[in-house]
Amino acid sequence: MLYCFFMANLRGFTKSFFRTKKVEDIIKDSEDSKRRLKRVLGPFDLFMLGIGGIIGAGIFALIGTAAAGDNLRSGAGPALMLSIVLTSIACLFCGLCYAEFASTVPVSGSAYTYAYASLGELIAWIIGWDLLLEYAVGNIAVAVSWSGYFVEFLRTFSVEFPRYLAVDWVTAAKHPEISANAPHIFGVPIVFNFPAVFIVVFLTVILTLGVKISSRFNITMVFIKLAVLFFFVVVGLFFINPENYKPFAPNGFMGIQSGAAIIFFAFIGFDAVSTAAEETRNPKKDMPIGILGSLGFATLVYLLVTFVLTGMIPSKNLNTAEPLSVAMRVVNMNWAAGIVAFGSIVAHTAVLLVFQLGQPRIFFSMARDGLLPSSFAKVHPKFKTPYIATIIAGAFVAGGAAISSLEEMADLCNIGTLAAFVIVCLSVLILRYKEPNRKIAFKTPFVPYVPILGVIFCFYLILGLPKLSYIRFGLWLLLGLLLYLFFGFRKSKLKREVPNET
Repeated sequence: MLYCFFMANLRGFTKSFFRTKKVEDIIKDSEDSKRRLKRVLGPFDLFMLGIGGIIGAGIFALIGTAAAGDNLRSGAGPALMLSIVLTSIACLFCGLCYAEFASTVPVSGSAYTYAYASLGELIAWIIGWDLLLEYAVGNIAVAVSWSGYFVEFLRTFSVEFPRYLAVDWVTAAKHPEISANAPHIFGVPIVFNFPAVFIVVFLTVILTLGVKISSRFNITMVFIKLAVLFFFVVVGLFFINPENYKPFAPNGFMGIQSGAAIIFFAFIGFDAVSTAAEETRNPKKDMPIGILGSLGFATLVYLLVTFVLTGMIPSKNLNTAEPLSVAMRVVNMNWAAGIVAFGSIVAHTAVLLVFQLGQPRIFFSMARDGLLPSSFAKVHPKFKTPYIATIIAGAFVAGGAAISSLEEMADLCNIGTLAAFVIVCLSVLILRYKEPNRKIAFKTPFVPYVPILGVIFCFYLILGLPKLSYIRFGLWLLLGLLLYLFFGFRKSKLKREVPNET
């Protein structure tokens, strides 16, 4: 009896692995009047969302670690410019695949939705769970970095923010004096990262009020941070010392690979554009512009900033959370360091906004398919935003940012994102094979070569991450699989529509 029950459920589980959702049904569900998002975004909005998501914590914070290295890996040195080119090529291959899907299946689920249409429900669930690493966990890293630059910015005005209110638990444990100076409740020190929590809560409110308001807020911030980076490049050019470019690649190709794996965190914002497909007026035309345009522009900005930064200061001295500000202080330009710190705060805010816009929309799509509780799919009657999912995602990020460190969250985010990129590239190949006659708005060129190269480059970057990232990623996926078995597998809307499935 138990054997029959087990085998029946095993067969049902196996079927769920291959059960796919038709593209037509995906689009039809997105047009449900009760759960319809408002289409208000144009190509410029999407381009600026991409810039807002890409140019942020990576160029203002992690660029230093990528150049100098840390305890876990070697740095690229001035050859970080090659790391950036390597990463941008990998992202270009993946970006072309994203552009095809986002224009053909214009809904808010991003890689989750694409996997559901091509690889099956279980893989779709795993990639949806995986995307939580990219957006929510990635935003925890960005929020922590935002807090560091905010505190640094206050110091330019001789304002010292209490350390016990701007630090993670790991750092506090390593420095007992922080906990000793903190207020205590029932003998427990009150230590958490208050600035990181504040900015996440503030942006959650903005995102709840509407995507158009969020887009305008993002455009303003993008113009400010680009102006600051232009200022850094122009001023920094006068302080370049050619000797700092020697040796160009101190750790050889291994350092370049490691630098590419780290700096990859700076590029992942371009795919967040795809989560806004359901709120775009003409996604077939505008999605490729937003995704590929922002990726290309950001690459040029990164190369300019890296060239100037590694010329201003020896790469070995760049392992700091605020490398651009530190470079300005090294050349005795303290007033300029304050401007750069302000620009970083704005840049981080834009990245937080874009990522916080993306995560709830993936929750929204998963809930619409029955794989998450239906409350995640509720749309605000006035603002037309997935407000429940937005609030829950904001609470998760705020809680994580209160106690976490930057590097651990960034590595976990990178491996999760690279896995998602692999799935998107494979999905293009599979859907092209399954439905060769489907009309595609934007076609990825040179198929199957571009998707295959995207997969190869992503695995190459994964190999540059610390081994501990693999363990954490495996445990994360295991937890996600258990949640699918106990909830998603039983509640799946697609399963309920097939009555003969167990």
